[in-house]
Amino acid sequence: MKKKLLCFVLSFLALLPLSDKKAYALSPNFSVSAASAIVINADTGSIVYEKSAFAERAMASTTKIMTALLTIEAGDLDRKFTADSYAIQVEGTSMGLQQGDIVTRRALLYGILLPSGNDAANAAAVSVSGSMSEFVKLMNQKAAELGLKNTHFANPSGLDADGHYTTAYDLAMLTKAALENPVFCEICRCVDAQVEFGNPPYLRRLANSNKMLWQYEGCYGVKPGFTDNARRCLVSAAERDGVKLICVTLNAPDDWEDHRKMLDYGFEQVKMTELVLPSPVTVPVIGGNEERVTLALSEKVTLPLSQNEMKAVSFKLYAEPFLYAGFENGEKAGEAEIYLDGEYICGVDLITVNGVETAVESLGFFDSAWKFLRLFFFG
Repeated sequence: MKKKLLCFVLSFLALLPLSDKKAYALSPNFSVSAASAIVINADTGSIVYEKSAFAERAMASTTKIMTALLTIEAGDLDRKFTADSYAIQVEGTSMGLQQGDIVTRRALLYGILLPSGNDAANAAAVSVSGSMSEFVKLMNQKAAELGLKNTHFANPSGLDADGHYTTAYDLAMLTKAALENPVFCEICRCVDAQVEFGNPPYLRRLANSNKMLWQYEGCYGVKPGFTDNARRCLVSAAERDGVKLICVTLNAPDDWEDHRKMLDYGFEQVKMTELVLPSPVTVPVIGGNEERVTLALSEKVTLPLSQNEMKAVSFKLYAEPFLYAGFENGEKAGEAEIYLDGEYICGVDLITVNGVETAVESLGFFDSAWKFLRLFFFG
């Protein structure tokens, strides 16, 4: 039987007047040193806290989040090759590459994300695209694909350069995409790692410069950075009780403390929340000892949501226009689609919460036919 749209939208509360930035943030009772800062819900992408999050600023080595992601997506991570001699001749932090060193892209990833090696970032760029300039084109193409409207890259390492900038919001959304990649997530959470490279290759230890990994419980990344122009920059990610948050600060003199305060605040605001239908849903029953049956979600649905995000949750329900008696408790009778601020989150079956037996004295033929037609055409 063809299903109908039972209720077009059922909302928990009236929808908020939201912008396309998904700003659900409140005004917290703390301040941060950062010129720009943001905390987002890593599952929904919604803003939990922000300060000048859409201002364009230099990003230092947080650039390497994009460099690492593109290197992973290029694949062939364990093929050995000789690092480009020109690419590794770069100032700043290094993983220790020397001319003629034999390396793999996987080893370079550890060099990029742990000691923040500029030599590793440049060598990976040349390996993927043939030159750093072509890799930069790939970086900006990927930024456009991810919807990073206020981001532009000029190099793979994050060294100060004209036309090299992002926003705290864009950087958080880039990090959200990167953390969905299991290789990226695995590497960025390492406190240290044994990596093989050299000529001939041999094992050496690389240490992570991200102190949040051992200073904040539940932290699993992501990347610090510093240049004279950008000053101190930091991206962190942490998980607690099923809730995942991403935190970004740009130009933050006290970035470690900023992140502790912002993440603590985020975990106070966002909780795992069970979603329930905001009002009873029933459908008519033909030929039974009950006129209607109540429908419910077939399984428990929990999402990490803030109280403000709850106001933007809605349902679209599709159910049979009526049911014939003789069904049991828990039988499928439709589907529910769940949305956050109009964006689809997930779907779940609608089931009957009790069975309805066929009535002992069933309706006559003409009465049954009339009820069938009335329900079919008029609901």
